[in-house]
Amino acid sequence: MPKFIRYRYQGKEAYGLLETEDRIRRISGDPFSDYQPAGGSLALAEIKILPPCRPSKIVALGLNYRDHAREFNLEVPAEPLIFMKPPSAVIAADEKIIVPAMSRRVDYEAELAVIIGRTCRNVPREAAFSTILGYTCLNDVTARDLQTKDGQWTRAKGFDTFCPIGPGLVTDIDPGDLAVQSYLNGELRQSSRTNQLIFSVPELVEFISRVMTLYPGDIISTGTPSGVGPMKSGDTVEVVVEQVGRLINTVAAEGAPTNQ
Repeated sequence: MPKFIRYRYQGKEAYGLLETEDRIRRISGDPFSDYQPAGGSLALAEIKILPPCRPSKIVALGLNYRDHAREFNLEVPAEPLIFMKPPSAVIAADEKIIVPAMSRRVDYEAELAVIIGRTCRNVPREAAFSTILGYTCLNDVTARDLQTKDGQWTRAKGFDTFCPIGPGLVTDIDPGDLAVQSYLNGELRQSSRTNQLIFSVPELVEFISRVMTLYPGDIISTGTPSGVGPMKSGDTVEVVVEQVGRLINTVAAEGAPTNQ
């Protein structure tokens, strides 16, 4: 299964293909259109890994695992419960999640994210996979106290750094039964499989594309399983999705030095 890495090298941005655990093969073009081998390879240590796409929007799902709905004592929704995160929330692997001063509890939420490959609208579920380029890991970081206070989710989900994605973009996999996990400081906190989704990936593409046009690079984040919990400055959080990858970020308080 091809795994694309978007990166910066010597001031230029490009895509490459993961060749080994520590090297990428250079390509010309990008996975959204035609691409060709460009010759040569680079060590991961030589490059800055970037988010695997530039979404115009991130459409995320609330309560899409049955165990997560039970965790918060909420009814299973009759149709997908969607909300949006702004593109300004996106950060890459190894960048810092910033805990805003106005929040006293910021949670991790491990998710499988779908990356749209072409402009589409009103897609029937039977054709959904023809619109998908690939998949990545996503951490739907949430200021839980503000979510409760506001009664809606825009502020709680929308802070800068609240949407880590990556590190790569994986194509040609079946998203129907993948393990989704999170680790906090090396300890397993969430563990489920995408076969436990209330609404499957094709159902989500159908539902969301009936509401809004989806563009190449847009993200649908499929929801999180039970086990969400708080992070604090100094923590390391990992989102692991089977066949997709491992997204690692550290946490810092607002105002602390960052690597971004």
